[in-house]
Amino acid sequence: MQRRQFLINTALTAGSVALLVNKSFASMLADPTYQFKPLRNNVGMFAEQGGTIAWLVNKEGIVVVDAEFPDPATHLIAELKKQSDLPFQWLINTHHHGDHTSGNISFKGIAKNVAAHANSLTNQKAVAVQKQTEDKQLYPDTTYTDKWKIKVGDEHITAHYFGAGHTNGDSFIHFENANIVHTGDLVFNRRYPFVDRSAGASCKSWITVLEKAQKQFDKNTLFVFGHAFDPQKVTGNMDDVKAMHHFMESLVTYVDSSIKAGKSKEDILAIKTIPGVTEWQGDGIERGLTAAYEELSA
Repeated sequence: MQRRQFLINTALTAGSVALLVNKSFASMLADPTYQFKPLRNNVGMFAEQGGTIAWLVNKEGIVVVDAEFPDPATHLIAELKKQSDLPFQWLINTHHHGDHTSGNISFKGIAKNVAAHANSLTNQKAVAVQKQTEDKQLYPDTTYTDKWKIKVGDEHITAHYFGAGHTNGDSFIHFENANIVHTGDLVFNRRYPFVDRSAGASCKSWITVLEKAQKQFDKNTLFVFGHAFDPQKVTGNMDDVKAMHHFMESLVTYVDSSIKAGKSKEDILAIKTIPGVTEWQGDGIERGLTAAYEELSA
């Protein structure tokens, strides 16, 4: 009986494999678990685990925006080295959170310089001390406050700081010739955002930050978002930035009106959807509600 079952199982397995085209089967096994793709004008994106990364490869060298975690960063470095043997000129952090900067350490001895907003550096150091992970950090050696600009080959890269939002140290990183902007976590595309009050976040200021972004960039700008509910939609356009702006406005309006109406914190946090918002999904609606409540009731 055991022999008979073995023969049946072997036949089924062989039949299943026969349904697969050899080339497709091989490519399926070889497919990486990450996204690595060009976007336009030598700028591309990478996503594996954590916040999305943007990269530039041109005749002068390589620039990377954000670093996810150490292993994904190593995968990215390997992919970029296939594209060019020129040096990694800059690693730029949009903000300090670990899913954007833990991978910095993988660039130690590889990236010539690391840049971030001054508040981002302060926050990164504070978290590292708190978690006793100082030996696992590669800190920025270049900081700025409002605006910072560099030129790498034929590409001009500008960091814009418009005020507190997701934290008090978030920047938009603009590859000007390509007209591609890495938003960091200032845009969670259709996914409920994390609002880090411990690092100076402000829901009200976040609205203003997104208003400034809409004035700074244009309808042709391609955006790389820090996170998205659909992993395939970590890039988008100005309509997505406007949608995030609408989400933050709706969040603040709902919480503010609820506080004024005398609702308790428990009642405010109990809702499953925010009035006027239809597209945002995923876990974590209470994170934004809590942050807005704490800010508006302070």
